[in-house]
Amino acid sequence: METGISSRCSSLTVGERICAAFIPFVAIFEIVILALVDCFEYRPSPKRFRCGFRDLARLADETTFTVNEVEALHELFKKLSSSIIDDGLIHKEELRLALFQTPSGENLFLDRVFDVFDEKKNGVIEFEEFVHALSVFHPHASAEDKIDFAFRLYDLRQTGYIEQEEVKQMVIAILMESDTSLSEELVEAIVDKTFADADADMDGRISKDEWKAFVQRNPALLKNMTLPYLKDVTTVFPSFVFNTEVED
Repeated sequence: METGISSRCSSLTVGERICAAFIPFVAIFEIVILALVDCFEYRPSPKRFRCGFRDLARLADETTFTVNEVEALHELFKKLSSSIIDDGLIHKEELRLALFQTPSGENLFLDRVFDVFDEKKNGVIEFEEFVHALSVFHPHASAEDKIDFAFRLYDLRQTGYIEQEEVKQMVIAILMESDTSLSEELVEAIVDKTFADADADMDGRISKDEWKAFVQRNPALLKNMTLPYLKDVTTVFPSFVFNTEVED
């Protein structure tokens, strides 16, 4: 049995092995956004909150999005932030509802995604945090930002290191919420071989520098940290395009 597992893992490149962990994560993000877009209907309201142009311009300067794209993301944000509590903030229950169609239940993947989005660590996701996080997946986002985001996602205990058990827990949690199925033995083998390649000083954990070096040796990893259609998110919101008052 062990020989079979080793043979399967050996047939995969280093990049392919670690990509097996990231593909379900990115796929779920894509499914969530497209699902929201699919049911999105623009309904103007006399009490509708609008970000000021200065706020939009500031977020565009801070990210890879244009001003129009930031405003389009605001429409998506409102869809998420009003699904349970209409307070202009995304609560964990609302993100859980968007991801898994249920507002209750425990999920490690959800907890990590929410924690990484919640920059201020105040228990909610604000609009600017939402834009900052999605910007990481933009095709024009820097490799440094993508590497850092992925590192923080897997650093469950927020110690500044990625440990084997943390990676295993995240991979299992992600696979449980996707159509990807791997045996526990294969997951163990993937994690073991990944650490053998990435843990340069062999101390049983991956530092930020080791992670960066590992990704630089395997640039294919970053392909799975990109959502191509974020280049022009306004085209995903046809009803928004005809209502926007902002011109880039």
